Amino acid sequence: MSSWENTAHIFEYGSAANPYMRPVPVLVHPSSLHEEGITRVINFDCNKYLEIESECTSPNLMASFVRICLGESIETCANATSQAFYVIRGEGYTNSEHGEISWCKGDLFVVPLTKGVLRHKCDSTDEYGGAALYWVHDQPLMDYLGVTPTIAKFEPTMFRHKRMLAEMEDIVHNNVDGESNRMGVLLGNKSCSQTKTLTHVLWSLLNSIPANNVQRPHRHNSVALDLAVSADENVYTLMGKEIDSNGDIINPIRCDWTPGGVFITPPGWWHSHHNESDNIAWVLSVQDAGLYTHQRTLDIRFADDEIELHRSGKIRGTAFTVTEKDYDIIGDRVKR
Repeated sequence: MSSWENTAHIFEYGSAANPYMRPVPVLVHPSSLHEEGITRVINFDCNKYLEIESECTSPNLMASFVRICLGESIETCANATSQAFYVIRGEGYTNSEHGEISWCKGDLFVVPLTKGVLRHKCDSTDEYGGAALYWVHDQPLMDYLGVTPTIAKFEPTMFRHKRMLAEMEDIVHNNVDGESNRMGVLLGNKSCSQTKTLTHVLWSLLNSIPANNVQRPHRHNSVALDLAVSADENVYTLMGKEIDSNGDIINPIRCDWTPGGVFITPPGWWHSHHNESDNIAWVLSVQDAGLYTHQRTLDIRFADDEIELHRSGKIRGTAFTVTEKDYDIIGDRVKR
């Protein structure tokens, strides 16, 4: 027998087509992790639970807090195609082979393949004595594939807080009739013009929930790593695997928003956002949805749409949009 045959396994389809794998858990990482202590990286390590060899928060991504005490610096590095940094608080700058960029609270910047390190320094802070960054990258995906990126697929990109707020104000202004309670901005990159995503792997949404409002359940196939940017008490997310005939989540898990804290929404779970306070709440979602969008498998669904379709006797196979023109092209190819 050839040694090549020793690693060959054959499975019966029905028992192996949908194998059991440890699910992505609902986890909360509080802001207290980055509000005190020495300069350091605080990883959200979930790989042991997921039974994945390399460190990860979700199968494709690693999320971390980076605390930088005033006047100090820290180096970060990752074998990644994409690294995103959101400034939770403080001011400072980052040096790397891509040059130097200054940052302040509310800014988000993303860098492509970086062969060296990024050095971050804090030169201004608040009562917590240091700056805090929310860092997400796709090294777990690279580790799973056993590869090292060789080409930078996009240019380093900075999203200034003022610009994002200005875009949001335009959306709010145009929502004069209150027709939409989903007011957010997707952060895109000119190198990802088709997917309209942050990078070829990462997707990011700065979302607002108006005071005393609810954003009804929706779901998607990507894992959401959500940072609560701003929230008063009684702002929370409900999430669960199933919805009832009214589109409400069955036996939901509640995750309260704590400013500067992160919660994880598993793939495929229905989730709704609730703001029972008198002030607007903000959340920054980072997902591996750039990859899913490219594969046409993100499949974002809204509960009320699905319930309406079901009541009319329809069950969709996918929520991916296909136009009449696409059907004409597909049909023409089938005829040939």
